[in-house]
Amino acid sequence: MNRKTMPERVLAIDWSGDQRAGHRKIWLCEVANGEVIRLENGRGREAITDHLIAEADRDPSLVVGLDFAFSFPIRFLEKRAHREIGTVWQEAERLGENWLTHCPFPFWGKPGRKKPSLGDMLHRATELTVAHETGFHPMSVFQIGGAGAVGVGSVRGMPQLARLRAAGFSIWPFDSPRLPMVVEIWPRLFVGRLTKSSREARRGLLRERYPGLHEKPRRAAERSDDAFDALVSALEMDRERSAFPRLEPAADGPARLEGEIWLPR
Repeated sequence: MNRKTMPERVLAIDWSGDQRAGHRKIWLCEVANGEVIRLENGRGREAITDHLIAEADRDPSLVVGLDFAFSFPIRFLEKRAHREIGTVWQEAERLGENWLTHCPFPFWGKPGRKKPSLGDMLHRATELTVAHETGFHPMSVFQIGGAGAVGVGSVRGMPQLARLRAAGFSIWPFDSPRLPMVVEIWPRLFVGRLTKSSREARRGLLRERYPGLHEKPRRAAERSDDAFDALVSALEMDRERSAFPRLEPAADGPARLEGEIWLPR
């Protein structure tokens, strides 16, 4: 990305792997220069990807944050002979529903499928880095059931990354940063130890941190923790817009296959 190029818009997507209710649980928030342009749901995974592609065709000066793991731990990928991220996403599209239905090793979380002993295959390097630097511990992408499971949304999200890449998006850190660009986000990093399931806690943070927020998005985020995650993520990404042109692509090491969670300053 040209270092003088600044994204004019930020879109944050609170993702969902739910097959039946994805259109209700997937929320999009768009922010430009600190102003909330919209906070809305109503699109499933395929539809939200179509929408992002259309938005980039209209105006490519945007960065999109997606709330799911973009890949798997390096040892899993090496065992499956992956050498570049495109084949990882292809495999997720080809085998993902089988993984989610039958929960083969190293996946767990379905009834009767307890967490296996995975050692250093449990987490990606970026998840360990985030835990070390922030004290917050991301869940393993191999967990596809139970509290906090992120695997379902991630497995069903990876094929959408392939679609976005084919449409011209740079998927950081696998590609050299350029607009339009997609980064992996984790909303927990934007809200700290807040109990997001508490409406009162959400209301308190919104009123304290964003006193000038318009009433419509405020009320939506107070009612729904999914809307709340999308809203806060977009606002905090917008605050950090100057950081995106300075991102570097992964060269060597795990990040070239595992990806990287974007960390706000």
